[in-house]
Amino acid sequence: MAQDVNSPHYTIGVIGTGTMGRGIAQISVAGGFKVKIFDSEKGAAQKAEEFIHRMIKRSAEKGQISEIEAEAANARLNIVESLADFADCSLVIEAIVENLDIKRAVFSELEGIVAEDTILASNTSSLSVTQIAAGCEKPDRVAGYHYFNPVPLLKVVEVVDGQMTAPWVVDKLGVIARKCGHEPVRTRDTPGFLVNHAGRGLYTEGARILAEGIAEQHQVDDVLREGGANFRMGPFELMDTTGLDVSGVVMESIYEQFYHEPRFKPQAFIRNRMAAGLYGRKVGQGFYPYEDNRKVTPDEVEVPTDRPDSVWVGPEGHDSTKLLADFLKDHVEVETGAKPSARAICMVAPLGRDATMTAIDLGIEAERTVAVDTLFGLDGRRTMMTTSVTDEGVRDLAHGVLAGDGGKVTVIHDSPGFIAQRVIATIVNISAEIAQMRIATPVDINKAVKLGLAYPQGPLEFGDTLGLGKILAILTAMYDFYGDPRYRPSPWLTRRARLGISLMTPEA
Repeated sequence: MAQDVNSPHYTIGVIGTGTMGRGIAQISVAGGFKVKIFDSEKGAAQKAEEFIHRMIKRSAEKGQISEIEAEAANARLNIVESLADFADCSLVIEAIVENLDIKRAVFSELEGIVAEDTILASNTSSLSVTQIAAGCEKPDRVAGYHYFNPVPLLKVVEVVDGQMTAPWVVDKLGVIARKCGHEPVRTRDTPGFLVNHAGRGLYTEGARILAEGIAEQHQVDDVLREGGANFRMGPFELMDTTGLDVSGVVMESIYEQFYHEPRFKPQAFIRNRMAAGLYGRKVGQGFYPYEDNRKVTPDEVEVPTDRPDSVWVGPEGHDSTKLLADFLKDHVEVETGAKPSARAICMVAPLGRDATMTAIDLGIEAERTVAVDTLFGLDGRRTMMTTSVTDEGVRDLAHGVLAGDGGKVTVIHDSPGFIAQRVIATIVNISAEIAQMRIATPVDINKAVKLGLAYPQGPLEFGDTLGLGKILAILTAMYDFYGDPRYRPSPWLTRRARLGISLMTPEA
């Protein structure tokens, strides 16, 4: 279309001046656009204007922009009194309540006001863009334009194709996003769009681990922050920060909208905690208690002082076994023969399997066996799990030697895939399925998750870095053990693992 986004007269309308609306307005005026803001609540637009002026002034004080640029940006912001004042807007973005009927009514009214080529964009985070557009005479000009809170800091926006959205619309929205300093990622109109969809693995698998009694919430968070994966926060810290009244609803919504896809299945205790009002930091109690807005966590378990006479590490021939044996050699006598001696405790390093079944398959005594996760190496926090019958003395000896260099050790109950293995494999698998379904490109999947969720790597990057063979082995072992389709490997992942190529490789 003929829209010139570089024109100094290009005007963007923003409906709704809450946190999201004012954030969108702020980056838009900073990006050089004229912006009109409207809110049906009396005084809300004025408060938003004051806030935006204050934020832009602060940017000038920090030297991020000049005083002249700040004055010009603030001058481009105007409050309007009704939707009729959006008649000259080339783009109108609604950031109002998540209600389908209300959004449809607003867009229907706008169609009688704006020009034929005006783009109508919804900042919806949970509703179908196609269903919003279905109430319009020209659904081809309607798209999703989902920013993340806080908008000025999270430099990504999902540009969502509805079933009828014209290509020129998403192209223009991508250009506008870049002028506003944000990276657009294009995605189809599916539940959760891209970021919330790809982010399910961390939450749902963390919750599954807790529900199974494998580990406590702080243990899960500690391992994912400090055990080599390097997340800024674990799933329970994140749910407390976001608020379970928000993240819990998203979990259930995506599960329902995907017609009960097992990969997205929430756990029953989530709903109970929501019913109890245990929302997290905002109320002072969630998965953690809070004092003065600071999370309270249990102290580290004291490291046992006794050490084993020797440790048998098996089976021979596996990279993970060699890594574990090399680490232990500096702290204890290591045995690597076919069978352990009578005086040795046994350490194994399975991929996707639990300690009990590994011990049984190797023909060693489960009572003197523990398993160690080596997926991310042993430089950070180590994870050790017991079998169903591991002797307490053996557990303590293994704990002591694993912490022999002063490193931290998390001891958990038996589980296929430990903590990091099953969470990371789930994250990678869900994103591989997103690529398989052509919801977004592999490049946009990685970009969206890193920018929108602050992951240390994109999910497909995680898979490539750790090795697709390992990820597939973890998923296959978990699928075989549980028989649960939530762990079935994605075709996209399986084929690329078998071919020995990157998850980023597109279809021929």
